[in-house]
Amino acid sequence: MARLTKSQKAALEKADFDKEYSLVDAASVVKDITTTKFDASVDIDIRLGVDPRKADQMVRGVVTLPNGIGKSKKVLVLCTPDKEQEAKDAGADHVGLDEYIEKMQGGWLDIDVIVTMPSVMAKVGKLGRVLGPRGLMPNPKSGTVTQDVAKAVKEIKLGKIDFKVDKFGIIHASIGRVSFSPEKIAENATEFIQTVSKLKPASAKGTYFKSMHLSSTMSKAVQIDKNSISGL
Repeated sequence: MARLTKSQKAALEKADFDKEYSLVDAASVVKDITTTKFDASVDIDIRLGVDPRKADQMVRGVVTLPNGIGKSKKVLVLCTPDKEQEAKDAGADHVGLDEYIEKMQGGWLDIDVIVTMPSVMAKVGKLGRVLGPRGLMPNPKSGTVTQDVAKAVKEIKLGKIDFKVDKFGIIHASIGRVSFSPEKIAENATEFIQTVSKLKPASAKGTYFKSMHLSSTMSKAVQIDKNSISGL
């Protein structure tokens, strides 16, 4: 294990990692214990009482965070020529079709999200082996396969993110930056948690939210008190 610097040790002494904090307090602690020189992302991890191996207990959804995520995502729109100007006007970073499919087949993947149309999914589907492992394959459930590409781009630029429970029953997502105020981080976290709450599978029994933690890119995780979140 790497040795901690004096500043890292001092930062860790500011937190009690056995304690459950309210969302705002957890956000404050994460800001205090983050020592990176760059504006680290703030991440939330939620362990759910579901069995992801069962199709009827898969939890997946999208949410638009009220304060964005503090980082503009690079959006590629794969569309027909008649939709290209709409996509550009909405703020898409790259717009086209065949030329970008060829570029991605050659290894170019300098993008965060791909938006496309139902009519061109046959072409995009051929990139499954390239896009799938990187989580870039467009999906109707996440709103990235749509006829209204302009609306999809605008929502993504405003802070729309998609999430999915992993094979261990955990949902992980970035919900802001350390430079955000504790209140803005808490607002984003609340919106995210309440969205996950609405997606509880009918077949999931027992405790749905088993645990919640907040952390930054290179900090330890801080426990969140579930009782501090309204609407649960």
